[in-house]
Amino acid sequence: MSQLDSLKKHSLVVADTGDIDAVARWKPQDATTNPSLLLAASQDARYAHLVDRDLDRLFVNFGREILTHIAGRVSTEVEARLSFDTEASIAKARRLVSMYETAGVNRDRVLIKLAATWEGIRAAERLEREGIHCNMTLLFSFAQAVACADAGVTLISPFVGRIYDWHLKARKADDIPVEDDPGVASVVRIYNYCKKHGYATQVMGASFRKTAQILALAGCDLLTIAPDLLEKLAAAPGDVERKLSPEQANRQSIEKIRLDEKAFRWMHNGDAMAVEKLAEGIRRFDADARKLEKALDAHYAVPLRAGGRA
Repeated sequence: MSQLDSLKKHSLVVADTGDIDAVARWKPQDATTNPSLLLAASQDARYAHLVDRDLDRLFVNFGREILTHIAGRVSTEVEARLSFDTEASIAKARRLVSMYETAGVNRDRVLIKLAATWEGIRAAERLEREGIHCNMTLLFSFAQAVACADAGVTLISPFVGRIYDWHLKARKADDIPVEDDPGVASVVRIYNYCKKHGYATQVMGASFRKTAQILALAGCDLLTIAPDLLEKLAAAPGDVERKLSPEQANRQSIEKIRLDEKAFRWMHNGDAMAVEKLAEGIRRFDADARKLEKALDAHYAVPLRAGGRA
């Protein structure tokens, strides 16, 4: 048995990619996308038929195609530039879900991805009440996780790899052993907190750099994994030991935290890594979305006719 097959006994495996052929090959339960992944996929000739000048429609086209290869859900992201605008985030989420439904996709098969800012969390809280399920992304701090769980969101995605990257740079190290990995530790803490206090919110470890990080989180509700790491897990034989479980979490003494907006902002602000990585992540996703828009404008540009008129 491969490590991947063994891992699937403990956690739901999700493919983190815009490469539809990779999704078809690995046949995960769910799949996640983001502007960076779709920027790369949109430039692949295999997927030219899914490209559309309207960015929302392009996202939905890719999501709908991915859903033909999986049994579960696809995550589609609200633009990063709306991360601090609750009302605009809600409007965009409703539009995306409406486009999916018009294309014949039930909203239960779609997760709307929102940055886990205070404004994004408030948008998700309202969307969940409408039956629009949310996946909170760019999650780096414990404060973000607690606020999301309190808001009743469907799914949170702590970013293991980006936390690891920050601490690697801060320590000026070549590597951090998995038992000392702050990214892994962050997911363990969040998972145990959510299970201990009976939250329905699912925890999905994300943004991995190496298979050791993934294996250290076996038992987490979901794990979203890039194709290159899926390949490594599939090629490695061995039985994977479960590391996380609700039973273990329930045996721990974990204090419940109450966060209003002021407490959330102060607690999040106390984590320098989380503040930096959240801001950087929003900027990077927005930059890739702008690149994608420019590429679409160039692709659909109408040549000028004789006389200078389009």
